[in-house]
Amino acid sequence: MNTLPAPTAEDRAAWSRIDARELLARADADLGTPWPQPLASQAARVHRDGDRVAWEEPAFARQHRLSRAVVAAAVTLDDRWIDEVVDGVLLLCEQSSWCWPAHDDTFDRHGSVLATVTDPYLDLGAGEVVSQLAWIDHVLGPQLDTRAPGIRSRIRHEADTRVFRPFVERRDWHWLGLDGDVHNWNPWIHSAVLTAAMQLHDAPEHLIDLVVEGLDRYRVSLPDDGAIDEGYSYWWNGACRALEALDLLEHATGRSLNDTVALRETVAFPHRCHLGGDWYANLADGQARPQADHPWQALHRAARRVGDADAAAHAAAHRQVAPSETAGLGRLIRALTDADWLSADRADPPLPRDVWLPSTQVLLARERAGSSDGLGLVVKGGHNAEHHNHNDVGSFIVTSDGVPVIVDAGRPTYTKATFGPDRYSIWTMQSSWHNTPTIAGVDQSAGREFAASDVEASITDDVSSLTLDLGAAYDVEGLSWRRAAALDRAAGIVRVSDAWKSPPSPSRSTRLNLIVVGDVSVVGDVSSFEDGVRVVPLDGATPVVIRWPAGIRSTFTVRPLDDPMLSEVWGERLTRIELDVSAHDHAGITVERDEATPGTGDSEDER
Repeated sequence: MNTLPAPTAEDRAAWSRIDARELLARADADLGTPWPQPLASQAARVHRDGDRVAWEEPAFARQHRLSRAVVAAAVTLDDRWIDEVVDGVLLLCEQSSWCWPAHDDTFDRHGSVLATVTDPYLDLGAGEVVSQLAWIDHVLGPQLDTRAPGIRSRIRHEADTRVFRPFVERRDWHWLGLDGDVHNWNPWIHSAVLTAAMQLHDAPEHLIDLVVEGLDRYRVSLPDDGAIDEGYSYWWNGACRALEALDLLEHATGRSLNDTVALRETVAFPHRCHLGGDWYANLADGQARPQADHPWQALHRAARRVGDADAAAHAAAHRQVAPSETAGLGRLIRALTDADWLSADRADPPLPRDVWLPSTQVLLARERAGSSDGLGLVVKGGHNAEHHNHNDVGSFIVTSDGVPVIVDAGRPTYTKATFGPDRYSIWTMQSSWHNTPTIAGVDQSAGREFAASDVEASITDDVSSLTLDLGAAYDVEGLSWRRAAALDRAAGIVRVSDAWKSPPSPSRSTRLNLIVVGDVSVVGDVSSFEDGVRVVPLDGATPVVIRWPAGIRSTFTVRPLDDPMLSEVWGERLTRIELDVSAHDHAGITVERDEATPGTGDSEDER
């Protein structure tokens, strides 16, 4: 059986020419400092106050430091770096659990808030650690044998105890998808088990067969358009993990699983979500401006494999992004050593004019292909039981020069509540903090039955639009709420029009919610605030004017942002514009770019 698809440190022709100066500088700063140490009291916080970050931050930092040391050791073969790697490896082997505490089921099974070492839980964290150890064993095996005889046997013992045996013996893991609910954990963990099995197990055939069975379950769950309902951010740790695993499987065993239409189409998903620059359509639990340290070489390799020139160009547009230890050791090593990726010329992102993804009912439109200049529109139908779901049926995003102005807030830092019964107590998950109506005081409900209906996409040279009924997303009997969202290229305007029939509710208001970011000022009749607002977006994008019909009163709610997952994207605040349409049965907004000299409208903070 072949080794993992990257050169070992013995291949000096490969490693001596690697340019990893920034990475080595970070590694050099680590030497002589204490290793990060996740503590039991931090793990217990998941059950005490829901905090995940206190334990995860030092645990992740420990793995990142180890990855830096591995690269330094492979590049230099310096004994001090080999020792640093041995220290990090042993710390991981001595760590009570590789499972992230928020995932462990030990409390339900054993009543314990700390990991039960005799009943290890195989989650994403365990997968990441065992994969990291497998890559270390592959790259530095002889050096470890020379410097620390016995350490590789310890790696194999821990991999068997914490990963291989639980994977084979316990087949009720939710991420296997045996109940039909297949999500990103499936390819993420299966790819890690595959990596480890090929490197660390003496007879991996049965493990590999189980991995192939699991990956098949994920492959057939992908829709033909390749869309991921978990959104762009989770593509990298879902579909991309599957593509990497299939590539690894073929390299190591010669086994090739036939490419499906869905696998070929999902390679295009990242560039189909691209708004422009650093910005992406961030439906579900994603950031609109995510970190750039994705494994672009993996996308590039998959795009070459399926012959998708646009996807390859989108990856190559990020050729200048320095490989990062935060992506995981395997991805880091491949980014540093993949000859085809290293020789790729930088390209321009494709920015297709129109994207329609029927499986998720998402439409993306911009004024012209290949450019983010002008207005852009993203609108979704879907349902409220999607993976990493937000209650957002009928919501939309409007961009100026590729920068979101009417926005999807994204997600805050994960806590225990994020994936439990209290998920929808979190404001970012609620429909009232998406660009959807609140109807007679009622917001959207979670569940598969709360869904869009009568969804129709229309794409022409002049106008791209999505029309849908979002009434069924609300637990309001007899409600019909028809929404049409359109980008009119000929007129240079976005129109969102609503018409509805709802039971009378004189004591409870109905309003349209618009979540905007940037400097907001009133235009029109300042005394009544009835004409609209002017928004100056982030990143110096062209300002826009949002207008609504006279007779509809607006109010503003400013939401200060103190969570870095939100503030690092949007800055200090978001503003919700609330349009009271209680006395109406139809309404709408228009969005136009305002390229004139900035006006003197009153700021909404000064009202």
